[in-house]
Order: sequence, then structure tokens, then C-alpha cells
Amino acid sequence: MAEKVVVIYSGGMDSFTVLNRALKDGKEVYALSFDYGQRHVKELECARSVCTKLSINHKVIDISAINQLLAGSSLTDDIDIPEGHYEAENMKSTIVPNRNMILLSLAVAYAVSVGADQVYYGAHSGDHAIYPDCRPEFVEKMNDVCKIANYESVEIFSPYLTVNKTAILADGISMGLDYSNTWTCYNGREKACGKCGACQERLESFAENNVTDPISYE
Repeated sequence: MAEKVVVIYSGGMDSFTVLNRALKDGKEVYALSFDYGQRHVKELECARSVCTKLSINHKVIDISAINQLLAGSSLTDDIDIPEGHYEAENMKSTIVPNRNMILLSLAVAYAVSVGADQVYYGAHSGDHAIYPDCRPEFVEKMNDVCKIANYESVEIFSPYLTVNKTAILADGISMGLDYSNTWTCYNGREKACGKCGACQERLESFAENNVTDPISYE
């Protein structure tokens, strides 16, 4: 029997690649997506569509009530999404307080309930400059905790932790993945803005792989 794993699947291109990497690794995937009140909720539509096509067990969990506690992020509050590269100081407004610790905790609980030994998590080096909860030291410490938090040990597995989005896309291309099934833009409009940090990093990764991004931009 294939080993069960939980994949935290936002619907973005990184988690889409992680999802397919888990399948390529021969795992039985339980995809888990979260509605935390993000304005780019369109990514959840992509997640649902992909999991339906792949016949993957998929749960979308509404945890938006926690926004009563998590104030100050441009992804969830009435604050303009900043434009510019991810490494710019103004991109810190996109940090949702303690988001990934919360999501990982819930994913580990789900893993225990379905008998999965791992939680696949799409942190990568391109996020290290701005997001503390995507850095190796955070993932390593969370992994230590999650191995002892329950009677059942669960590993936090981040296959792309030390590489950037360009390398992630390269792996996805090698797997023949269709990235029209993903959403990256922090603005939840019909088309991607092309100006926010998420869009800029995405466009850079496609350019550096000499391929065209299949989604539409404003």
C-alpha cells in the first residue's frame, strides 16, 4: 500500500508542484486547503479543480473566523496589496501573523487522524527574506515539535525548502505539469495583476525557465 501523506495545497504554483511531487513519489495524497479570509480566494477554486481532475481526496477548511485575531496583513485586511519584489521592505505587509504554524498544526492533526506519516509543505528559499515561517530554522523546529506532539510521529516534509521558485517550476516542467491550473496573484481579480511580489516572482521563474506563463495578466 502507498504511504499516506497530507499536502497543504493552497492552489498556487508552489503547492501545485508539491502536490504532484507527492504523487510522483508514489504517495496516497490527502490534499488540505484553507480559507483563512485571503483576498486571493481564487486560488482555492484552482485547488478544487485540480483535485477533482486528479481524483484526490481534498478538504477545504474554513478557518476565516481566526481573522478576528490575525490583524494587520494586506492579504486579509483592507490594506492595499504592495507592488514590488518580494525582497522589498514593503512586502512585509503581506505577512499573516503565525499563519503557517497554524496551518501546519491543523495539517498534522489531520495527518494523525488519517494515519499519514508526513505533511508536505511548500516553503522555498525565495520566501526566506520576508517570511520567517518559511525559513529552514522554522521548518526544522516545527518538524521537531510535530514528531513529539502526538503519540504518532508526523514529519514536516518540505521538498523545495532550499531552492527557489525557478527550480520548483523546472521540476514541474520535468513532470509535464500545466500551470494554467494555478493562481499566484495576491489580488483576487479576474486576471493576475503582474505587479505584486507574488506575480513578479512567478513571472521571473517562467522567464528564467524560458517558458511562457499560461495564465492571463492585466
